[in-house]
Amino acid sequence: MNVRNRLRSKLLSAYISESTRRRSHAWHEARRKLAGEGHVVTAFLQLDDPYSYLLSRYLPDLAKQYDIDLRVCLSRALGGDYDPAGEVRADYAVTDSARVAAELGIPFLDRGAQPLEHLAAMNDAIAARADRDDFGDAVYAALEHYWRGDAQAAANLAAAGGGGAGETVIAASQRRLDRMGHYNSAMLHYGGEWFWGVDRLQHLIARLEARGLARGAHGNPRLASIAQVMHIDLPVRPPAAAAKLPPLDLFYSFRSPYSQLCLRRVFAVTDAFGLELVLRPVLPMMMRGMAVPPRKIRYIVRDAAREAELHGVPFGHCVDPLGAGVERCHAAFAYAESERRGREFLLNASEMIWDQAVDVTTDKGLRKITAKTGLFWPEVKQALENDDWRETEAENRQLMLSLGGWGVPTLCLGDFVVWGQDRIWLLVRQLEELCDTGEGILV
Repeated sequence: MNVRNRLRSKLLSAYISESTRRRSHAWHEARRKLAGEGHVVTAFLQLDDPYSYLLSRYLPDLAKQYDIDLRVCLSRALGGDYDPAGEVRADYAVTDSARVAAELGIPFLDRGAQPLEHLAAMNDAIAARADRDDFGDAVYAALEHYWRGDAQAAANLAAAGGGGAGETVIAASQRRLDRMGHYNSAMLHYGGEWFWGVDRLQHLIARLEARGLARGAHGNPRLASIAQVMHIDLPVRPPAAAAKLPPLDLFYSFRSPYSQLCLRRVFAVTDAFGLELVLRPVLPMMMRGMAVPPRKIRYIVRDAAREAELHGVPFGHCVDPLGAGVERCHAAFAYAESERRGREFLLNASEMIWDQAVDVTTDKGLRKITAKTGLFWPEVKQALENDDWRETEAENRQLMLSLGGWGVPTLCLGDFVVWGQDRIWLLVRQLEELCDTGEGILV
């Protein structure tokens, strides 16, 4: 490993370490006490963002259960380089939110039923209440009107007017979001840490609990239900009906920390259901001409470290393989697949890059991975000179895009497509439904 990579590795590993996170929590708590402030949780909600709607359904319970000052901001995600997938991601968000809403028992209608023509006027009407104590409740109600497709309620709210206050209030919220260090909507901020949507609400709850902010000894059933819904139990042996299911495609990137988070869990799912797994590595966004701003990278790696700790996934001492390292991994993976060891290589590469700081831009680093995989190094060296993997990668990427995906990890089972390690539980729900014969499958 050269000096530059070694330094970057040490800095990145220190930035995402548990000790750094603990020190950050302690520093923000000390500053809060010094300023004589309460425990402030700030929510950034966007009216036409379905994830904001899902999150908003739990915020009243959060404020009731914990001794916090919950401040709601009517915002809009920054977009641009922060959202390179644009409309593709927006369309997926609606589909994904509808699935999650169904599991959580939240009323939700698809985009075709939304009163889109009322959006600007609704924002104006809500923004006119920005200085009132019931502003948060007004935002929650508007989100419900919008995403339940209540056209009449939306029209009534829009008719209330607001003198164009919407853009002014949203612009101020965006500046605040930017100043505080984030770029997305459906975000919660507490004590220097960010939490996205219902998927990260449990992390915030754990932190509030650790701080002793719970009101009363009993938890809140609605808040507890999120973890219960997302919990999975895998079959002890593959159900017979699973034999008829199509293969599971996994679109993966060697540079994606979320890909590393999903591997062992996806392998466990495919093994439990007896599915064929097709591994489809693709180049990372930055090698596909898509910008990823430094602020987004910082949030991703810290969020991934927090999720890795939750799921017991090895993670934290890493070297960025961007560029030559990624290309060498693709070439070596192609050879490993020819030797029927693609799965083992992928897992070893992932864990050694993201938890053991193995530098795959060097022969010494890559050889550690291939040796653990049981591959013959002289043949690996020869495979590194072969560019055939580029054609396969292009085919994988085109297939992913044709399925409505844009990033990794993306999981595809027939026409069922989910994005992100956060949705493995939804994949399992789909498998359970497909395998349900009325006799149960966990036997």
